[in-house]
Amino acid sequence: MKIVGICGSPRAEGNSSFLVNEALNAAKEEGAEVEFISLSGLELNPCIACNVCKEEDECIIMDDLNDVWKKIEEADGIIIGSPVYFGGVSAQTKMLIDRSRPSRKGFKLKNKVGGAISVGASRNGGQETTIRQIHDFMFIHSMIVVGDSEPSAHYGGTGVGGASNDCENDEFGINTARNLGKKVVEVVKLIKK
Repeated sequence: MKIVGICGSPRAEGNSSFLVNEALNAAKEEGAEVEFISLSGLELNPCIACNVCKEEDECIIMDDLNDVWKKIEEADGIIIGSPVYFGGVSAQTKMLIDRSRPSRKGFKLKNKVGGAISVGASRNGGQETTIRQIHDFMFIHSMIVVGDSEPSAHYGGTGVGGASNDCENDEFGINTARNLGKKVVEVVKLIKK
């Protein structure tokens, strides 16, 4: 059972990375093999609408996202974290999403378990709309989407942080991220029974 956590923050070690790693730590405690991938510092390019991926099984843009997508396709569960950028995902996360079209050919993500984490500068700072954008992407790929489960039971991991280490003191955000990691593993285990 492999869970991949992807952080779409431009900060290599910021709040989103911290919470994605908290979710992965909880998943590991539940028996999963985990891998953390930060999009920060990777060579990422946007979709150029060439439509070659409709004919081929891969994107013709040669950058680091191709390797990221191989790891995603091999995983049983996927957790994507993004900071809030004007009520939605970061540019890095959006490039990951927009370049996912080759994975829709044959629905390579079908029935994989997915969850989302988001960090905003205030408690109601766009986390839910950012998570919804990640969930929409997962629904379009026919994934099984989960939230953070009990006892918090929301859309996913929701952190509050502006400065790089703020989420380390956000007990609620840490709990929702950890609950999400546990829920992803719980559902993967049910599927693999």
